[in-house]
Amino acid sequence: MSSHQTLKANKRETSGTTASKRLRREGIVPAVIYGSQQRTYAVQVDAKEFSELLRQQSSDNFLINLEIEGAQEKSKLVMVQAVEHNPLSGAVTHIDFHAVKEDETIHANIPIELQGTPAGAKEGGLVEHQIHSIEVFCRPADLPEKLEMDITSLGLGQSLHVRDLVLPKGVETHMDGDVVVVIVTEPRVAVAAEGTEASA
Repeated sequence: MSSHQTLKANKRETSGTTASKRLRREGIVPAVIYGSQQRTYAVQVDAKEFSELLRQQSSDNFLINLEIEGAQEKSKLVMVQAVEHNPLSGAVTHIDFHAVKEDETIHANIPIELQGTPAGAKEGGLVEHQIHSIEVFCRPADLPEKLEMDITSLGLGQSLHVRDLVLPKGVETHMDGDVVVVIVTEPRVAVAAEGTEASA
């Protein structure tokens, strides 16, 4: 399950494009915190500290305990909802934090990690990973970092579906269980050969 890492933040007193550019030059990322039961307000975080946290995560949606200097509520549990990057440098330029409560149900996109080498791949089959992440619903304490799927038993032409995912206790998804997550297809050479024989 997810561990709630801590990140320091400060209230942001200035806003607008010019102010945001100045902050970025100083190694600071502008951000906002919003939630269904609170007003939206502006904060700022250290670019290096947040980027390091981001590199450690399997998912783009993860939980942080935000310690906010200058705020009435000093510590707030938030989910990283959206991260904007500079298209050229890749540097983080803006963050959306979503304030959450420990007892509420949240939703997040969690990556699916395939484990093992399918039996069909050893026969020349191609592994097609069709669904790389899935939206799950759970309490913050139950949020997984990733979902693992064992594919070692898959033979040629076989597939695993959303219904085959083993979800941790307290975690559910609303995605159709018939959606294919991964399939082992026959080698294209073999398929082409079969087509040639059929037309002969």
